[in-house]
Amino acid sequence: MSDPCGVILYDKPAGITSHDAVAQARRRFGRGVKVGHAGTLDPFATGLLLLLIGRATRAQRFLMALPKTYEVVARFGARSSTGDPEGEIVETGAVPDAELELPTGVIRQRPPAYSAVKVGGRRAYALARAGNEDIVLPEREVEVYRFEELWRDGDRRGFSIQCSSGTYVRSLIAALGDAYCVQLRRTAIGPFAVEDADPERIVALEEALVFLPGVLLDSEQARRAAHGNPVPAHPAVAGADVVTLSDADGLVALAEPREQGTVLKPIVGLRG
Repeated sequence: MSDPCGVILYDKPAGITSHDAVAQARRRFGRGVKVGHAGTLDPFATGLLLLLIGRATRAQRFLMALPKTYEVVARFGARSSTGDPEGEIVETGAVPDAELELPTGVIRQRPPAYSAVKVGGRRAYALARAGNEDIVLPEREVEVYRFEELWRDGDRRGFSIQCSSGTYVRSLIAALGDAYCVQLRRTAIGPFAVEDADPERIVALEEALVFLPGVLLDSEQARRAAHGNPVPAHPAVAGADVVTLSDADGLVALAEPREQGTVLKPIVGLRG
């Protein structure tokens, strides 16, 4: 029997880390099978986590780059040191009663001190929990495609947010004023929806990467691509940054255009 390979759509519950979910999958599949994930969820957050099994871990960065969709419940009138219920809460009583200006488009955002960004080889949240109060992470550009208010009730408001990879929703909420996330649920990653989550089903990698344009190779081209050699480009994928290369037996590699788009150079091998 061949080693498992593909993507599991997992609905992460609150109270466990993304690493915990990966560890559970490792115990399930046993030693020798690589397991990873495509985008961290905070312990208090719930929702869609893509678990990558076997050779699917090689495509991690492409799955991580997909846009994310969240449903958020924010509490106003207080601030949290972590941007969520697990931090130190300071009551301010400043609860807005008017419409809020919800930013969309490309914005500059500073990741929170309690984040997984590495500082000098250590996670920022580990430094913050150790009492380092001087952590100032550099700003980054992110993009918010949609930011909508769904409802309001007293000091709580619900939002739907679709944003680029690398966006910190906790920071988006904190930037609205004296507010923090009390609930955060990821409902979609690119074409994947939490409604389709099933911890027992492994989505074949070829199916999981259907959002990338693809080129079908003949047997000789597939042999060359499997060894990392370029193959002729195809007009159907002109302008694409990354494409899948397949033959009659399935995925061969991921490739990117080279030499002014005339050839496709394999950058990730997916066979064997």
